Amino acid sequence: MGNVPNTRPRLQTDELYPMLDRYNIDRDKYPLVIVGIRGYYLNTMGKPGVNDIGIYDDAIFVDSPNVMAAFNGNTDPSRTRKGMAHMKPGIYYAYKFGLHRGKYLALIQRMDKVTVIRDGNPPKEDTGYFGINIHNGGWKSTGSLGCQTIHPSQWSAFINLASAEAQRLFGENWKSVRIPYVLMENK
Repeated sequence: MGNVPNTRPRLQTDELYPMLDRYNIDRDKYPLVIVGIRGYYLNTMGKPGVNDIGIYDDAIFVDSPNVMAAFNGNTDPSRTRKGMAHMKPGIYYAYKFGLHRGKYLALIQRMDKVTVIRDGNPPKEDTGYFGINIHNGGWKSTGSLGCQTIHPSQWSAFINLASAEAQRLFGENWKSVRIPYVLMENK
């Protein structure tokens, strides 16, 4: 499976929390946060020092007061072409639990706009409702047109943990609360 690392990302809370401090997230209001790190495997997968596309070389974390868990993910589209969206790093209060393409539970962009950088010459920044979801990726491809995807061997663990934490923290309203997503770059 050359498009996914042999191990899950390794990061401790004492390493993650200082990285999140700059985003000033009110953790009382938003105790459940999803974090993506683009290029987590920057020098150990694909071309060294390059943010590759089409492979699971990124990390996605579920963080709450009860748990922090890591998953192999993808924060880039599976390919490039004019107009293809790459999510711009930052914090987005845009996600909630819902059905991805009406098929299965995922974190869907329905609560607010996100900003993307669209492929082109020159690249163009664009902000809006684009359906940049956090969903199950593919086995042969990362399955992304700009979405954030989790490797399919880890998808069930990711969505089960994230939704269980939402239910624990928010009770019967768990499907209607905003779940912040922070995307940062490994540098």
